[in-house]
Amino acid sequence: MTDILLIGGGVAGLSAAAALSGSANVTVLEAETSIGYHASGRSAALIEQNYGAPSVQALNRASVETLAQGGYLSPRGLMIVAQAHEREAYESDIATLGTTPISLAEARDFVPVLDPAKLAFAAYHADAQDIDTDRMLQDFARTLRQNGGAVETGCRVESIRFDQGMWTVRCGDKSFHAATLINAAGAWADQVAGMAGIAPLGIVPHRRSMARIPAPGGHEVRHWPMFFGVGESWYAKPDAGFLLVSPADEDPVEPHDAWAEDMTLAQGLALYEEMVTEPVTRLQSSWAGLRSFAPDRTLVLGCDTMQPAFVWCAGQGGYGFQTAPAAAQLLADEVLGRPTALDPEIVAALSPRRFQ
Repeated sequence: MTDILLIGGGVAGLSAAAALSGSANVTVLEAETSIGYHASGRSAALIEQNYGAPSVQALNRASVETLAQGGYLSPRGLMIVAQAHEREAYESDIATLGTTPISLAEARDFVPVLDPAKLAFAAYHADAQDIDTDRMLQDFARTLRQNGGAVETGCRVESIRFDQGMWTVRCGDKSFHAATLINAAGAWADQVAGMAGIAPLGIVPHRRSMARIPAPGGHEVRHWPMFFGVGESWYAKPDAGFLLVSPADEDPVEPHDAWAEDMTLAQGLALYEEMVTEPVTRLQSSWAGLRSFAPDRTLVLGCDTMQPAFVWCAGQGGYGFQTAPAAAQLLADEVLGRPTALDPEIVAALSPRRFQ
């Protein structure tokens, strides 16, 4: 018996469980044998405060101080690069992301392999920072356990029942009971809702693929910024001496253990190669994750409209880590009946009630 059952051991679920664990007994149920196996373990791991819808940006701003104080952030920077025919899309991007135009020479100082024959525009923002995602996950899990909570891995939910004010969740030969059930199941959020007899919200997982390539031209890439094609048509980011390149694909799929499709990777790598002088000769590795979005592409945080004992913590999309501290605090405040520091309009924009 526990106060709160939470389904999903990614960053959304673990951060919420940690925030709640000081005031309630929380048990996290994770289907896989380790935490952060799916989207949380395959993140680009960056915080850019101007990234996302207004409600997401509000969570970014409310989270960044906690992330910095926790020692999870390190400098990275973000750069947009464009060819001459992409000027309109480039200007739209710099307005949206709040980046500052820089000279082409400055751009090539940041990333020496940019092709001077193709590069026509560039803009930069220094405040984008890397996030130590693995340490965040482990710290949330540690906080939960230190407060008497538990993480049950290898615990795939098979049935959910609500009777006489109590949820019963069955995983194989184990049953768990609690008065409150939190749905932080990521790509499986609507499926979990259906099992609980709750109307789904239309949360759809989208595949995002990634390739790791050797450092182009033998360059030391450690201090390069993350750099984007316009309209987020592709991006590249340093990673442990290699370069991650993503086609920034966003194909709606069914929930599953995602993998990268060769053709999608090839298309993204071709767009990247158009802007650089060094060809991609081999892949070190590749993978894919699922970024799950609600219909309005912002997070869903709070009690279900029809069943307040069922709580949504879903739709993080690509914003899970950068919003985690503030999103978890908001969720904990609602579940525990406490006032929140966030603006009421932001709370409403994140609430499941917006789909009523």
